[in-house]
Amino acid sequence: MPVLSPTTGLHEMLALLTSQLHPDANHKEDIVFLREVFSERSLSYLMKIHERLRQFQLQSPTPVLHSASCLAEDVAEELQNGPLEEDERELLTLLTAPHVKAVLTVHDTVAQKNFEPVLPPLPDDLDDELEEESVKIVRLVKNKEPLGATIRRDEVTGAVVVARIMRGGAADRSGLVHVGDELREVNGNLIIHKRPEEISQILSQSQGSITLKIIPAIKEEDRFKESKVYLRALFDYTPFEDKATPCQEAGLPFTRGDILQVVSQDDPTWWQAKRVRDSNLRAGLIPSRQFQERRLLYRMKMGTHQSPKSPRATPCDQTCEKEDCDSEGSVSGQHVAGLRRSFRLSRKDHQGSTKESCPAESEENEFFIYEEVTLYQMRPHDKPRLVVLIGSLGARINELKQKVIVENPHRYGVAVPHTTRPRKSHEKEGVEYHFISKQAFEADIQSNKFIEYGEYKNNQYGTSLESIRSVLARNKVCLVDVQPEALKILCTAEFKAYVIFVKPRIPEICRQRSSPTSPGRGDNGHITDEDLQDMRQSAEQMDQQYGHLVDRVLVKEDSASACVELRNILERLEREPQWVPASWVRS
Repeated sequence: MPVLSPTTGLHEMLALLTSQLHPDANHKEDIVFLREVFSERSLSYLMKIHERLRQFQLQSPTPVLHSASCLAEDVAEELQNGPLEEDERELLTLLTAPHVKAVLTVHDTVAQKNFEPVLPPLPDDLDDELEEESVKIVRLVKNKEPLGATIRRDEVTGAVVVARIMRGGAADRSGLVHVGDELREVNGNLIIHKRPEEISQILSQSQGSITLKIIPAIKEEDRFKESKVYLRALFDYTPFEDKATPCQEAGLPFTRGDILQVVSQDDPTWWQAKRVRDSNLRAGLIPSRQFQERRLLYRMKMGTHQSPKSPRATPCDQTCEKEDCDSEGSVSGQHVAGLRRSFRLSRKDHQGSTKESCPAESEENEFFIYEEVTLYQMRPHDKPRLVVLIGSLGARINELKQKVIVENPHRYGVAVPHTTRPRKSHEKEGVEYHFISKQAFEADIQSNKFIEYGEYKNNQYGTSLESIRSVLARNKVCLVDVQPEALKILCTAEFKAYVIFVKPRIPEICRQRSSPTSPGRGDNGHITDEDLQDMRQSAEQMDQQYGHLVDRVLVKEDSASACVELRNILERLEREPQWVPASWVRS
């Protein structure tokens, strides 16, 4: 081991240690690791910086001048008043450079040890003005963000008091302002006789530091605790369009599908919430569930809001109604076991073909406001989640489903439907169909075993819950495409259905494009303006009625790109955690 002198620096010591590391048969990996760490250039630089700082501390230098920036300004002003030589011109350029000015300003700050903020002096007339009441002088520094507090006038005393503190705002971060505090002055201006709207305007327009004179509440309690309540928003909300909100600037805008973390439910009318994965840490106001329900009920009575009750039928992807039941279960000319197209039955010809009971009277006014959710991560022993595809007019989701299954039949499967049609010579039981008698089919209907069923050419067809369970039991992801009315049956804790809404992209250039497989073609085989309008209305209507049940929207540009996107969605579904209704994972 080399002898180290008292003047040996840390970086020199590190170099010596590195040279003394010799390979050892028993600790070869450790020696290699240490040599790599000690040889890091960044570590050597840190050691040198540490030595320089130690030397600086031992020398304890004192600044020659406390106002170098002022001296530089005086010299620059003097140079500008006369003719300049080349050296003087270069000096003037240096002294007026922004970076040099900034360095000199920092030098003066360090030399003067001006590190702490200067607190405002206490007013001399505190005792005379406030008698025996205690007072707090609070100085907050805010940028362009709101203060993060709302105020109201006390109905009994008439005092202006803090109504709520927004989580993550400037007031909350300071820890100096609490709910119930009485506000007397803002930046030295008395506000006792001002209206809350005027005070809010003063606070919002103030930039930089704000000085508040406050009489603390008698009882100060921090009632904010980190909430574990997460909600999925089922409607769009814009605070600046809401006249009922106590403070539009404090409102939290959100769109349907956003995940909100509720941090306070103390106010029965206005909750405080944050958007999950939002960079803004300040909480905002959102209408509570009860308040939003009351508003919607009132609007329904006034005729300004439509009932949330969904009709029994909706325009959807019924482009395969007739061809499905005549299909032989083949793809690209090759017979593929289990690849049966799900039947599609026209609601015009057969009412009640989806297992759907009439809603009770209490469900007629079931509003889509919030849904409590939690993160769900699939574990190795968990059954795959059911993937449900719904599509608007022209989406052709059955074709999309078949392509994904053909590409990976060992990972994805389809529920084999039941039928009363006689079995053909080339068909096998449980492959193309489950062949049963009409009596057995009717019995299964009565036992609510089908998610949807109907009749075509005097034969009955249906997709059963047991067929779905059979696919999931084989550890395959079951893909089903159903009418959206069936979602209420499938969105349960048993299946944990992941719903994908597929709708076609309808650009203007498609108005004259030929599409031999598109629905509702004109006589010349082209998509007409009326067809496009029907497709748009179908997508809008389905989104309005069933959008709250949808986890992902897939806009279908063409079959190839839509197939790639669907595969990516399915892969992420198995790999990444997803938000699901909290009731699905509760024991």
